[in-house]
Amino acid sequence: MELSRRDAIAALAALGVGGSLSGCVAPPGADSAIDVERVQEGQVAAAAVVYPDEVSGTATFVETFLEARLEDRTHAMRMEAAVAELDDNARVWYQDRFAALSVADREQVLRNVGADTADEDPEGTPSERVRYYVVNELLLALYASPTGGELVGLENPRGHAGGLETYQRGPDA
Repeated sequence: MELSRRDAIAALAALGVGGSLSGCVAPPGADSAIDVERVQEGQVAAAAVVYPDEVSGTATFVETFLEARLEDRTHAMRMEAAVAELDDNARVWYQDRFAALSVADREQVLRNVGADTADEDPEGTPSERVRYYVVNELLLALYASPTGGELVGLENPRGHAGGLETYQRGPDA
């Protein structure tokens, strides 16, 4: 199944999110800017592990979804910190950043930080934050989109129009 920009926009609409990257650039005198490229690169790399094999077009989909999600500066900073956790672990075990690793090694890094078993908690331990800001963010994007929703039998994810006809026929019709 091919994910597209349209899927990302539909997922954002379902979440009631929209916008641009204007909030990610630090104004003069601010502490620092969000490294949007690092966040996007890390999230796209994680998507290759988290998303089912039958999904393609993930880079464009994830980058488009993140454009609006990163507009919230606090969310963007926390997402950047979660990607930094992955980079730190990748450097310790593989002497490279997370996005530069093979898919198998990225999967191992996610396991190393405990993202595969941790509860999601935006204020919790590093494992819980990686689960929340990386893994769950990607799953939210995927399953809120029309194409991703089809993978789990959700013909009409919230915010995606399907019409009355959809609700009057059976699931296999």
